[in-house]
Amino acid sequence: MDRKTTDPFPIYDREINGIKEYQKGLSWGQGERRRTTMNAGDLSGRRPIIAAMATTRRADMFIDLKDDPRENGPTLGDERTALVEYLRCVRLTLEMKCSGLDADALARRSVEPSTMSLLGLVRHLAEMERHTFRNVMAGQDAPGLFCSDTDPDGDFDGAVPDPQVVAGAWDAWRAEVDFAERFVAGSPSLDITGNDRSGVGQGQGPISLREVLLEMIHEYARHLGHADLLRERIDGRIGQ
Repeated sequence: MDRKTTDPFPIYDREINGIKEYQKGLSWGQGERRRTTMNAGDLSGRRPIIAAMATTRRADMFIDLKDDPRENGPTLGDERTALVEYLRCVRLTLEMKCSGLDADALARRSVEPSTMSLLGLVRHLAEMERHTFRNVMAGQDAPGLFCSDTDPDGDFDGAVPDPQVVAGAWDAWRAEVDFAERFVAGSPSLDITGNDRSGVGQGQGPISLREVLLEMIHEYARHLGHADLLRERIDGRIGQ
């Protein structure tokens, strides 16, 4: 949809423009936007507009809220519960952002010269899960899945539009997430440490499970911003 010529959500635009006008000391919704007038002590005039905004989206949602697996998780839990739940939700969001796409779409690169793609993000995050929980926390010597000393960008460079490559990426990512979840569930405390934080967060030396969970949430959150833009460029789907 060409947003320069078509505006499917004029109520939302009127709300934003109305705020700008009010901040300038003008009546709420002047001219064509006039719906009501208000003063600093009367916000009731905003209710019809805000109510409309609450049910309006720029694009279809990925899934009905009642079926969203990220909804209705544990709330008001302790530190461990909160960290695990946030990480669960960002992992699910990655899957959601990639849902319904074929290999060509998943491997579609962003604007040059970037090699980033949704498939590349899945491969990259599988690498991060593997290194963080197997090597750093569990003390294993697990080689890279897609990257190596001679091919450090193999996670993104190797994200080609091949159904077998896509299936392999998802299999690897889910296997590493499964290992991470079992490791966290079996850990007696968030205070346990890995001996060497190399490649995870900043600094050197030991790193606690608490820091690792925070760092993984940060890693996903950063790349989900990339995924938002990649998905919108592919088919216009955004949000949620």
